[in-house]
Amino acid sequence: MNKKELVDTIAGKVGDKKTATEAVNAVLDAIQNAVASGDKVSITGFGAFEMVHKPARTARNPSTGAEIKVAESWAPKFRPGSDFKELVNEGGKKAAKK
Repeated sequence: MNKKELVDTIAGKVGDKKTATEAVNAVLDAIQNAVASGDKVSITGFGAFEMVHKPARTARNPSTGAEIKVAESWAPKFRPGSDFKELVNEGGKKAAKK
């Protein structure tokens, strides 16, 4: 499912596409801005979004074997909640039966 399909799904529940688009964009912007500023966003049952630090390290080029210095960085991280994990697990079981 991409963003357009998500908006279409939500539009079916809220009534019109404009409201659904604004709602999806508002939620995504709020999550992105909060995580980028260092806050953790927890949605009970769904999961948590947070920023994690990746320290500088030395990696190896798999083709040449040469060492490469990788600079430190910050990255978003998502941890699914227990309800989400359970739903995905049930979906996987159904998909495996097909």
